[in-house]
Amino acid sequence: MSTRSYQQFIGGRFVDGSGSGSIERRSPATGDLVARYCDGTPEDVDLAVEAARIAFEEGPWPRMSGMERAEVLNRLADLIRTNRDRLVRIEVEEVGKPIRFARADIDGAAGLTRYAASLAMQMAGLTYTNIGDGKTALISREAVGVVALVTPWNFPALILSQKVPFALAAGCTVVLKPSEFTSGSAFEIAALAAEAGVPAGAFNVVSGYGATAGDHLTGHPGIDFVSFTGSTRTGSRVVGNTSRHLVKSSVELGGKSANIVFADADLEAAADGALMGVFFNNGECCVSGSRLFVQSSIADDFIAKVVARSRKMKVGDPFDDDTDVGALIDHNHLAKVTGFVKSGIEEGAQLVLGGDVAAGAVGHFHEATIFDRVEPHMTIFREEIFGPVLSITRFDTVDDAVRLANDTAYGLSNYIWSKNIDTVLTVAKRLKSGWVQANTIIDGAPQLPLTGVKGSGFGYEMGQAGFEEFTQLKTLLIQTGPRAPVFPV
Repeated sequence: MSTRSYQQFIGGRFVDGSGSGSIERRSPATGDLVARYCDGTPEDVDLAVEAARIAFEEGPWPRMSGMERAEVLNRLADLIRTNRDRLVRIEVEEVGKPIRFARADIDGAAGLTRYAASLAMQMAGLTYTNIGDGKTALISREAVGVVALVTPWNFPALILSQKVPFALAAGCTVVLKPSEFTSGSAFEIAALAAEAGVPAGAFNVVSGYGATAGDHLTGHPGIDFVSFTGSTRTGSRVVGNTSRHLVKSSVELGGKSANIVFADADLEAAADGALMGVFFNNGECCVSGSRLFVQSSIADDFIAKVVARSRKMKVGDPFDDDTDVGALIDHNHLAKVTGFVKSGIEEGAQLVLGGDVAAGAVGHFHEATIFDRVEPHMTIFREEIFGPVLSITRFDTVDDAVRLANDTAYGLSNYIWSKNIDTVLTVAKRLKSGWVQANTIIDGAPQLPLTGVKGSGFGYEMGQAGFEEFTQLKTLLIQTGPRAPVFPV
């Protein structure tokens, strides 16, 4: 396994960082050194913001037609597809996720890029011709300007593609800071974007830590908009940084999703959904259905089915196509997950599966773990674990299910399993989250926006709404006929 090394990507090319420090990334599965990135400095951020500002104010990208930008983004989507195997390998090496999920991520990145290209051609405003004699109003939609994007470590290429192509499609220029754990795919895609025809300075990438490069970028006076995905705690700091310059922001933060199974559900599908909801991507997913609510009349049989299927899952080598759960991102996060498991045991939840690090594992592996009889006062009910740990709570009525689901500081996503359309529509309306799915889980399409409420943040990713985050409206009112004087002539 060779070690990849990256400089900063500023002004359309790789350049040395201004500092002497570097960040070493070791595979969470093996401990092997897989990549080195620059330990970005505020000076690196300044150079990237300057390059993006020049590209926005003087460069061709914002002045291209929507069709021209779409052609470039479609070429980028093609290049992501062409380089799929390399990008997949990087995702597995750096994140530790099972390779079959990494393949889906890269395919999703290409699809998001292609969808964003279509939006570039559809960017439009409004005209009002009925606001009075001799008056016409034009409302134009314009690129918001230079945008700062901060992406997390769990879906490096996918969440990058929920932001970057949409910003570029709108005519913005970009400075991206990826996670210091998983920066490789960001640099690779930036180089592919330059190959596709994105002009120098329109897409810049600066690696580094959040407390230095990240804080400086999100509080930079040269930034017009900030889009952040990550933890609620860090998101609060980002919003504080943007407030210093009254900069608009969009923050997609943590979650503690409810996965509600009613007695009339397709129980085989719901059981698969229970596993997908919490073990997908090692459980390191902000929309995980980590709180499973099961109607009491079917609870014993359904939970037995979920436990039996979970016992068959394979934890181990993420490069093995048969692996279901790979390695957690680093040793600190593994310790955090084991701490949550310990609290579940101490607070009286019933451990029915797993509960420990994977036996004999070299890397940061944790067993698929399931708790039953979890109560709302318990830590594992309330806190985002971000690992392969499922908490099960039983309920009797629809009102009980809704009350339990909404009993959280978060509001990102929720899931419903029922064959009764009345139940689905009624419960979905009452759930306090930006995303609700019925009879499927962690599903979606580029056209569908994702947003949060409460502690899960605000703003939109994907869809028309996600595209419009990178735009602003300008109103032009035109008097086309004689104007009646207001003051004496």
